[in-house]
Amino acid sequence: MSTIEVTHLFTYFIKGLTPHAGDRVSLQAGHGIPGDRGFALMYADAASVESEAEVPWMRKNNFAMQADWPGLASLTCEYDPGTSQLMVKQQGVELLAEVTNTPKGRDRIGAFFTGYLAALQPTATARHPEKAPLRLVGDGNSTRYPDRDPVHISLINQASLEDLGQKLGHAVDPRRFRPNVMLTGIPAWEELNWVGKTFQLGTAQVAIAAPINRCVNVDVNPDTGTQDCSIFAALQPTLGHRQTGVLATVIQGGTVAIGDRLIEVTSS
Repeated sequence: MSTIEVTHLFTYFIKGLTPHAGDRVSLQAGHGIPGDRGFALMYADAASVESEAEVPWMRKNNFAMQADWPGLASLTCEYDPGTSQLMVKQQGVELLAEVTNTPKGRDRIGAFFTGYLAALQPTATARHPEKAPLRLVGDGNSTRYPDRDPVHISLINQASLEDLGQKLGHAVDPRRFRPNVMLTGIPAWEELNWVGKTFQLGTAQVAIAAPINRCVNVDVNPDTGTQDCSIFAALQPTLGHRQTGVLATVIQGGTVAIGDRLIEVTSS
């Protein structure tokens, strides 16, 4: 097997918003990347909760996401776990700077995104097309709101996206697929054969759980927040399936950095 290396690492501190690209992340057994999807913007009509910071995992139709509201992708969202501050910009202009660890700050964040979505139009396939007040939920650490339960991380093969781009006739931006870990050194689509296998990833170990079935989020331009192509509709006729990348659960904690290798763990 050729050398498989990590080329990019992404953490999505708030579900549905822009990622943070880093050089290194921690992996926690049974949890994933601490802080990844640690917050979410929940529709107020989704559930009645006593503590916004302690809302458990819920299905994604309860949260504001780019698949339903593409305009969210045009916002550049930067979160600092050390200060708990969220900064939101659009085309370089600061729209919001608020902390997530006070009731007042959380209320202001919820109010900002409520107002922002009020000016947008949902997609035709939106799971929650109604415009409802939004609440910031989660504590950014112990909570996680990935699309699927149990919690996981996502791995994407650069060669697969390059092959897809060649078949479609245009380059495919990996950010459309919202991965945690980008890998190189693998033949295109080989990762779909990894389900059930265990790998060393940096100093951690992960078990490949399932391929990732895609949705219309892949049609959203990660810079402009517009649906500017039809990748999703092309997946089935082009590939014979709608899967790109794989989900993995962390079975042994550790760290992973850009340049680290992914190595299959063989039973002795």
